[in-house]
Amino acid sequence: MEKTVRDCLVAALEDLADDELKKFKGKLHELPVREGYDNIPRGRLQKADALDLSDLLVSYYTEGYAVEVAAAALGAVNCKPQAERLRRGTGNGDHRALPGPALSTRSVLGRDAMQEAVPAEQHFIERHREALIQRTGTVEGVLDQLYGTVMDEEQYARICSKGTNQEKMRELYKLVPSWNRYCKDQLYKALKSKNKFLIADLEGQ
Repeated sequence: MEKTVRDCLVAALEDLADDELKKFKGKLHELPVREGYDNIPRGRLQKADALDLSDLLVSYYTEGYAVEVAAAALGAVNCKPQAERLRRGTGNGDHRALPGPALSTRSVLGRDAMQEAVPAEQHFIERHREALIQRTGTVEGVLDQLYGTVMDEEQYARICSKGTNQEKMRELYKLVPSWNRYCKDQLYKALKSKNKFLIADLEGQ
């Protein structure tokens, strides 16, 4: 049976000694991450075991980026063998990309793959960004559908704290650049479920 990203994360983290795991958690909390992502709060890391940590990593960063973040944190606390095994086990062994603003899709995917990825970047929610920000009338229901799948508790609370629908949508859109196709699809489905006439109007343009 092929191992999942979570399996590889758990295996790498279970290989750490107690003091190494403690250092890993500390580094994970302070490691620079891409724009649109947040560091995992220290309070959620303190009592987390290897399984909890793998779930937190995937929840906060999605599977592909979670591997990069975990590998970078492992390398930063001198657990390079575990970092390399994690990369190899998840098919990320050909690059040593670290999370941070300098990381680009081109550096991870390569030039040929980048050319194929360009059309995917023009997702419906990106093409109609301004209209969706200005015209979405039911934002809370959209956020409720995204919570727990592509949005964590802190992101949900931060967006809900905004005063108007437009402000909430602008805050929500700050997450979009870091999302993969699946995450964008979930936002589209949630918008269509709660604002079907708006989506139908935009799709007809």
